[in-house]
Amino acid sequence: MTGHARNFRTLVFVALAAAGMPLSVAAQAYPSRPLRLVVPSAPGGSPDINARELAAELTKQLGQQVVVENRPGASGILGYEMLARATPDGYTFAYISNLIATNPSLYSKLPYDFFRDFQPVIQYFSGLNILTVSQSAPARSVKELLDQVRANPGKLTFGSSGVGATPHLSMELFKSMTGTQIQHVPYKGTQQAVTDLIGGQIDILCDNMASILPLVRAGRLRALAVTSLKRSTVLPELPTLDESGLPGYELTGWTGMAVSAGVPRAVILRLNEEINKALVSPTVSKGIQSRGGTGVGGTPEKFGEHVRRETERLGKLIRAVGIKPQ
Repeated sequence: MTGHARNFRTLVFVALAAAGMPLSVAAQAYPSRPLRLVVPSAPGGSPDINARELAAELTKQLGQQVVVENRPGASGILGYEMLARATPDGYTFAYISNLIATNPSLYSKLPYDFFRDFQPVIQYFSGLNILTVSQSAPARSVKELLDQVRANPGKLTFGSSGVGATPHLSMELFKSMTGTQIQHVPYKGTQQAVTDLIGGQIDILCDNMASILPLVRAGRLRALAVTSLKRSTVLPELPTLDESGLPGYELTGWTGMAVSAGVPRAVILRLNEEINKALVSPTVSKGIQSRGGTGVGGTPEKFGEHVRRETERLGKLIRAVGIKPQ
């Protein structure tokens, strides 16, 4: 090796080290072994459905298995804490939902901080919720549901996948805008809430379209309205809450991906590139659309700024409806 070649190699290694990139990462192709996608919710719900669809596509693209690991409970805290403690090598990443933006206002102490312990990778998609009741319920419209709620103050119940999740906040906003009293019943996951709604243990569920749509189409649940300002292209006959007597009502969900702090920038950019690619693949794009969602994509910085804005916006909503930190 000539002196010039040795000097050039030395300069490259010094530059990589100065950038904080481990030489082992720079020297080998990423990924060289299976990856783990942490989903902070139970199997069967929207996050799980979307994560498994993405994992299957990334497995094909990367040539390495992407394994989904569900860590439900505590409003996503168990899963997020797992990510915060993960080895910062890019082989563990997590499915991030609105909970990452609401938890700081709902809990006085958290075992993680998004902006300290995580690095954003990408915003994945945005979606809406559907307000539903069981097929045996008397209400066939939002107006009829409101009449029922007002005739029985504090007696009806609504389920959610956890405190601070969009199914919870959707109903808290509903209660606030209508001045009604409905009791909250939190669950560890959407499927448990759906089962109890069908069985009559709870009265109302306003959950994401991915989880609810198949049951609506199968005639097991009755849909009354959607939580977006515009009607869904998947269920165009279903009115919005804004149209149904709650002017200005809007509460939609979003998700993204993040890794732990310390993961090399080159690895984050590779993950970002592959997930952007997966979002426009036929399987993933059609899957998201069929569940009423919209793929987003973009840069890590765009997602980080989105989380910052939503943490402020949803925090204001939580304080406005009087939810106190635990």
